Amino acid sequence: MISTVPVPTQSEDTAIWQALVRYGTVPQVARYLVPSSAQADVSRGTAVVVETERGVEIGEVLELLSPAMAAQHEPAGEVQRVANQEDLGLQRRRQQQAAKDFGVWLNRIEEWKLELEVVDCEQTLDDGKTILYVLNDRDAETTRLALLAAAAGLGIISVQPVSAEGIVDGSGGGECGSGCGCSH
Repeated sequence: MISTVPVPTQSEDTAIWQALVRYGTVPQVARYLVPSSAQADVSRGTAVVVETERGVEIGEVLELLSPAMAAQHEPAGEVQRVANQEDLGLQRRRQQQAAKDFGVWLNRIEEWKLELEVVDCEQTLDDGKTILYVLNDRDAETTRLALLAAAAGLGIISVQPVSAEGIVDGSGGGECGSGCGCSH
């Protein structure tokens, strides 16, 4: 079966369209409003800049949803813009930095005697916030890592538990820094 991507028609060009956008090293998918000014430039595979719960990131459009389909669900936010060369260059630099930092984080976790298995890390575009992916539940150890990192002046980090199924959802712990949203 061949799937086609809907294209806004003249009568729909002012209607509210949403896009399913995949973002993150361990991918997540969310719905984002597509401003009418960007609808002509957004289709499957388009790199877009979105604000996620973690910060500003580049995501990939998976599907453009018609206004009828969009009306059934709340969006996570709005597509800020189609990613430009500057955005893509910054993303590459952030990925290179995260790759360099991975071993450093492994050493810190060992030095701090944390019972965590870090599997990857990445940085957001806006402030270079570090996201550490760990094979653990959201628990005291993830909160402790975030607190130790903040106390060491390492900036804002987010500890994201993952499993073989993907992102582990849960409340409490896991993030600390200025504007701390932890529940500790």
